[in-house]
Amino acid sequence: MRTQNSATSSTGIAVPPTGTRPASHSGAATGTATATATGTTPTGSTAGPARTGILMAALGVIAFSLTFPSTVWGLESFGPWSLVSLRSTLAALIAGGFLLALRVPLPAREHRAGLAVVAGGVVIGFPLLTTLALQTSSTSHAAVVVGLLPLTTAVFAALRTGARPSRTFWAAAVTGAVVVLGFTLAQSGGAVSAGDGFLFAALLACAAGYTEGGRLARAMPGWQVIGWALVLCLPLSLAGAAAGLAYEPVHLTGHGIAGLVWAAAGSTFLGLYVWYRGMARIGATRASQLQLAQPLLTLVWAVVLLGEELSPATPLAACAVLVCIALTQRD
Repeated sequence: MRTQNSATSSTGIAVPPTGTRPASHSGAATGTATATATGTTPTGSTAGPARTGILMAALGVIAFSLTFPSTVWGLESFGPWSLVSLRSTLAALIAGGFLLALRVPLPAREHRAGLAVVAGGVVIGFPLLTTLALQTSSTSHAAVVVGLLPLTTAVFAALRTGARPSRTFWAAAVTGAVVVLGFTLAQSGGAVSAGDGFLFAALLACAAGYTEGGRLARAMPGWQVIGWALVLCLPLSLAGAAAGLAYEPVHLTGHGIAGLVWAAAGSTFLGLYVWYRGMARIGATRASQLQLAQPLLTLVWAVVLLGEELSPATPLAACAVLVCIALTQRD
């Protein structure tokens, strides 16, 4: 339920580290990293479940890749604070309905602090910061910067758990960061713009939320982690929506309403639901390989849905980040 982007979306979006690196939970924008999110591991005993798992994980990646375009559409009708609050409110109502229908018990007391971190990073921080960034940054530019999220999450996970990734991992992480920083400086005329500042802050917020979510996903299904985080934020989301709608102009359009609905129901809830179900069948490692396509898919949507024109550096930078992430996966 990424806000990444997650993922992107949001909402929404992170690649789980492998080997000695623990898995982490993906958002919004993204939602990656929990082979243990459902408490099961893939058996690979039949081709049918594997194909179903690949399909569901792929649907999750497609959902996450639409987070930024849907946010841009939503901004046609709502101000940034209203959009983020309404998105969180609608997603919380959907998640709360599922939790009630399935009679899921309240999370244990020892998990509530971790859920607060997930809520702050994935439900509030990432959607709000990326929405503010998209007021001045193009979707394609944001997709490249936030494409660094898997590596950022892996670094947070290593620091949080005390794991010791190899030199190859750290070299790939640093190289990816340098590529994204060079890209942003080149696109912004040699200085970090306000939009880039929001995007870099969003990376940190979402990576923290994903990392803590990965820890919690060892104790409960991953969709319940984001579900309870959304419900935890519901009072704040309702207050934010009331305040935003009172002070920000609203101009309802078809694009604006569709963007809001997709960001809430598609990227934040449905995307994470099918993503976790897919990972339960094929495992975090195979699923994460599918998510390598997410930034490039977002670039496609930016052209097809928003009519953006890509500079030659944009797909090159996105591919370079993809290679860096792939190196961490093979490490």
